[in-house]
Amino acid sequence: MTPAGRRIVAAAEELFYNRGITAVGVDLIAEHSGVTKRTLYNQFGSKDHLVAVYLAGRDQRWRALVQAAVDAAGTPAEAVVAPFEALRTWSAANTRGCAFINALAELPDAAHPAHRVAADQKLWLLNLFEELAAAADCPRPAALATRLLVLHEGAIATQPLALDTLPEAVELARALVEAGSRVSRGPRDSQA
Repeated sequence: MTPAGRRIVAAAEELFYNRGITAVGVDLIAEHSGVTKRTLYNQFGSKDHLVAVYLAGRDQRWRALVQAAVDAAGTPAEAVVAPFEALRTWSAANTRGCAFINALAELPDAAHPAHRVAADQKLWLLNLFEELAAAADCPRPAALATRLLVLHEGAIATQPLALDTLPEAVELARALVEAGSRVSRGPRDSQA
């Protein structure tokens, strides 16, 4: 990406996240990035593509943070809860909630390129929870993954309300994983 392209994406990220995707036009992005609209269109082709690039960049950073948390987990059960731990770090710098949830709300057309990026991010997290649950020998990893995703997304969705639900979500996630681990060990093993 050219220096102008990087400036455009940086300006778009700040504006889209803080003001909303549909509230921000290409004129404002061009102005904030110090380029002409023509340069913006030459770099990205359309606002829709720029929104997809903005979300893809956030997605890459989020996945890297989650993977680092998974890699740092001491046990397979801790790895299942690692995305919640990553959310603690992420939320400190992203106080307006989830850019992907916001994008899905603003861009309901499933054919929109940014909608696909946002939906894929949520499906990736669901699949990761399932993989981690299976690796931790939790029974019914798909069902546990769905529960964890709902819990994770609920913690994100309530973040702008300053309710501080993340500690409770982390505790509930650990309880779900621990309950699954006890079931997979069986009653005899859990008493040992």
